[in-house]
Amino acid sequence: MTDQISALDRVAVRALQEVQSGMRLGLGTGRAAEAFIRNLGERVREGLQVVGVATSERSAKLAREVGIAVEPLSQSLPLDAAFDGADEVAGDLSLTKGLGGAMLRERVVAADAKRFFVLVTPEKLVARLGERSPLPVEVVPFALPTVSRAALGLCAEARLRTANGEPVHTDNGNLVLDLFSAPGGWPDARALDQAVRALPGVVDTGFFFAMTTAVFVADESAVRVLEPS
Repeated sequence: MTDQISALDRVAVRALQEVQSGMRLGLGTGRAAEAFIRNLGERVREGLQVVGVATSERSAKLAREVGIAVEPLSQSLPLDAAFDGADEVAGDLSLTKGLGGAMLRERVVAADAKRFFVLVTPEKLVARLGERSPLPVEVVPFALPTVSRAALGLCAEARLRTANGEPVHTDNGNLVLDLFSAPGGWPDARALDQAVRALPGVVDTGFFFAMTTAVFVADESAVRVLEPS
């Protein structure tokens, strides 16, 4: 666990090289994003001036605790950059996100930003999306039975996400249906994404395609930077 925490801090420090005073920043959700927020808070206490737009109530709370000003998205000013983690990163820098349940707001924030940076540790790198993580799907509660039934024709297993025996709700009040692939991952993630999005009641999925500016990967002693080819 100590090595993992060290790696997350190391990748967060590298990501902070992309930040300058006066920026508006998207703040992601999850362990890597929280490491970034904590390290950003240290810089803010040293005099860095930034404004954050958080992708979840959890991240907004942490940002305020460490001294970062948090505001909603602006109609007139785009974000200068967004920083977030990922559950999977494929070779073309497509992503699976959403194990933290914030994929919709994460997508909105990433799309609003001029640059979108992803912070991960090496085990998140995969040859094919679906190898190590299910595809999270945000679903309107009323539509869950229909979406669950239809999803069974698209995946090996569809499982409602729960915690302590109760359904998990996103900050938007929706449910999360996790879709699991057969061993080896999804043969065609883009086609799956289109099929799932076409189901009435689906709000968003955890697939992110062609959105990533760069991925920072914290190896044992350094941070690699992966950029789209």
